[in-house]
Amino acid sequence: MKGFEFLPHTADIMIKSWGRSLEEAFSEVARALFEVITDTESVTPSTEVKVEVCGYDLENLLYRWLEELLYHHDVHNMVFSKFYIEYISEGSGERQYCLHGKALGEEFNRDKHESRTVVKAITYHQMRIWRENNLYYLTVVVDI
Repeated sequence: MKGFEFLPHTADIMIKSWGRSLEEAFSEVARALFEVITDTESVTPSTEVKVEVCGYDLENLLYRWLEELLYHHDVHNMVFSKFYIEYISEGSGERQYCLHGKALGEEFNRDKHESRTVVKAITYHQMRIWRENNLYYLTVVVDI
């Protein structure tokens, strides 16, 4: 029971994802982010990028996770189709939560990959993380 959907939003794109664990919900929102950018079915998961980010709360961790993936897209021209989060751990101090995972994909190739919507930034607007009926849900708005 994992997945994502796009919800109505006036100016940007709102994503809702869910999973049996936080790790699954975070993986699904990343998949949705790259579905905004391109057709992830056309992306070969041939290059692995390790991602380790920490945040002062779960919302900040979500923001940093997606921001790091968007960084690799913007700077290294990468698109991803598979996301694996090994674990999300609780820390202490300013690093309350840390995520250890990886994204698999390849360099964007306009002959192979559909160019959809440019994502400018991740936002905190309407960001929410909650648990209901044994599933974790989250919403995030991406600036386009």
